[in-house]
Amino acid sequence: MGRPWSLRPATPADADWLADLKALTMRPDLERLGLWDHDWARRRFLDTYIPANTDIIEIDGKPAGVIAVRAETDAQWIEHFYLAPAAQGRGIGGQVLRHVMDAHRDARPFRLAIDRGSAARRLYERAGFVHLYDDANGVDQIFGAPGES
Repeated sequence: MGRPWSLRPATPADADWLADLKALTMRPDLERLGLWDHDWARRRFLDTYIPANTDIIEIDGKPAGVIAVRAETDAQWIEHFYLAPAAQGRGIGGQVLRHVMDAHRDARPFRLAIDRGSAARRLYERAGFVHLYDDANGVDQIFGAPGES
């Protein structure tokens, strides 16, 4: 039996439901940090959404998440990695992350930012990411994984 998920390229038409997904999945961390604002969470996603960098995660043929890779000169940034709560806890996030990293792997290291204290940290550490530094904004922690040629 094949894996229960697949990826498809994102389109501009995906923006609204993805912004809602971000707000839904980020709400617990943002509330814990005292930063919850639904409109701000949506706007922050929409302001940085680049469909060409983004894949939609489909589970059993239905959209259930998103992951993006933003290439910079010195690193590749994993961004907008959200999986619907109903799809979490089944190992899908780790599988998707490994697949996307393998597909984009080159000499540059991978980087990502997570909210301080986020449960997502365990997923990233299992994938080889290590804490590099705390962002000056006091909320984000920057993690990195080595690049391979």
